[in-house]
Amino acid sequence: MLNRTLLTLLIVSGLIVQSFAQLSPVSWSFGVASASAEEFDVTISAKIDKGWYVYSQFLDDGGPVPTSIVFESEGVELVGKSTEVSDHRKEGYDNIFEMNLIKFGEKVDFKQKIKVPNGTKAIKGYLTFMTCNNESCLPPTDVDFEIVLK
Repeated sequence: MLNRTLLTLLIVSGLIVQSFAQLSPVSWSFGVASASAEEFDVTISAKIDKGWYVYSQFLDDGGPVPTSIVFESEGVELVGKSTEVSDHRKEGYDNIFEMNLIKFGEKVDFKQKIKVPNGTKAIKGYLTFMTCNNESCLPPTDVDFEIVLK
């Protein structure tokens, strides 16, 4: 009897973990446009399933993990402040975190101008984001990227 109960618990636990592992309400794409020989406009876009949200880069402490973008390639310099562009921006009080937040539904573009050493062919980095719906949140997730400069 104990073995059957243990087996049932293991199967149910595995199904729960598998369900969360397969839940991906946000997909990411990466683009770049040349601004000059050494400057590029990087656009990192999130497509977000209905009912889910991704959070701004510019949040106060004590709430959800803000979206962050890290360029790891040597010599990359940020030019100006990153911007967030979305027709689905929501700003205001959030009941889950009990604070004012900026979050995005459906789609958001994070844009950053960068300067790179002449001859750089690609840049690497990662982004960290957190996504929630009105009932629950998924743990913060890292997404690696490599963008070929054209």
